[in-house]
Amino acid sequence: MSGDERPHVLILGGGFGGLYAARALKDAPVRVTLVDRRNHHLFQPMLYQVATAGLNPSDIASPIRSILRHSRNTEVQLAEARTIDVSARRVGFTDGSVLGYDYLIVATGARHSYFGHDEWEPLAPGLKSLEDALEIRRRVLLAFEKAEREPDPRRRHGFLTFVIVGGGPTGVEMAGAVAEIRRYALRRDFRHIDPGEATVMLLEGGSRLLPSYPPSLSDEAKHELRRLGVEVRTDTLVTDIRPGSVAAAGWIIPTETVIWAAGNTASPVLRELGTPLDSAGRAIVEPDCTIPGHPEVFVLGDAAAFAHQGGGTLPGVSPVAIQMGEYAARAIIGDLAGRPRRPFQYWDKGQLAVIGRGQAVADIWRLHFGGLIAWLVWIFVHIFFLIGFRNRVIVLFEWALSYATYSRGARLITGELPPAFAPAAERPAKTA
Repeated sequence: MSGDERPHVLILGGGFGGLYAARALKDAPVRVTLVDRRNHHLFQPMLYQVATAGLNPSDIASPIRSILRHSRNTEVQLAEARTIDVSARRVGFTDGSVLGYDYLIVATGARHSYFGHDEWEPLAPGLKSLEDALEIRRRVLLAFEKAEREPDPRRRHGFLTFVIVGGGPTGVEMAGAVAEIRRYALRRDFRHIDPGEATVMLLEGGSRLLPSYPPSLSDEAKHELRRLGVEVRTDTLVTDIRPGSVAAAGWIIPTETVIWAAGNTASPVLRELGTPLDSAGRAIVEPDCTIPGHPEVFVLGDAAAFAHQGGGTLPGVSPVAIQMGEYAARAIIGDLAGRPRRPFQYWDKGQLAVIGRGQAVADIWRLHFGGLIAWLVWIFVHIFFLIGFRNRVIVLFEWALSYATYSRGARLITGELPPAFAPAAERPAKTA
């Protein structure tokens, strides 16, 4: 037991919401414990760059302990929350340990949702973690390797068909990046196939891409993706995913590589709060980002359904989580100083989505534009939000090199190779 009598703030999750709350509490008269099941903070908006061999994992991730090393009132623990007892103000973890709290900040993020078809996940990985990104990178690069060795044209076509499901920012960015790998980075690396002939398909169940953007930017995104050679199909709802094929809108697409970017669901630990959840599993929060009846429990970012500002529920994007984290810290400091809380107000700075080399779309205040200017703004914003000077310098250098040379420097296939790629002595013997 600690003899420290300062109020204890327990933060679950080292993403944007949790990390920025911890940083804002650096000089507050509290003791802070930040718990995450990963030891690193991940810049998720750049995950697609890792998945498409543009960046290495360490370029977009930093150890949480290193980020918070100057916060003397903060302790970092590697653990995963399993139970939350809001009445007793206690959190239980999967290793059997328990922590009490005076204030609880739940910023546990989200995972991809398969809308009741969890059996699709092994066949169509989503993109939420470094492990996800490395698995997608592995599958994309292996597909080209398998095609290089495949004499059957029909099977080779399946290996060289890449299907991205979901036309939001992640899907658009993934489709553009895979198309660029095909067209530029790999074009001279193979002897028996032409990577440029690979098919990249983007399937969106709704009527347009980037549905949260103005229609003009949706149209521009579709135009630029098609310029890159991406087959964009809207109003195309995926109904089944099986080994070797995807069923959508009544037709079957032969493919060995499917990437899921179609939906999110909040962390299941939110059910432990005993508070109403929305259809995506997010906690429905009060205007001060707390759950009803418990002003000491804040829920932030992807875990929160905040609908008190007009225009619907706030999106699960990093600027929302950052501002919520800083707000929660201010609210706690204000409580200790005896000041009343003000409702959370999100300052919408706009949204950006990159489409390809030198192309992006931007929806910033009343300005809607695309092209090179939007791409440069996208680079500046993403570099600014990267944690750590080293990361910013490396990412900027990698981007400059990639832009000048059309290369993808992180084209490494990790993990065990399939049996077909094992050395001959290690392959299972054929039976008669």
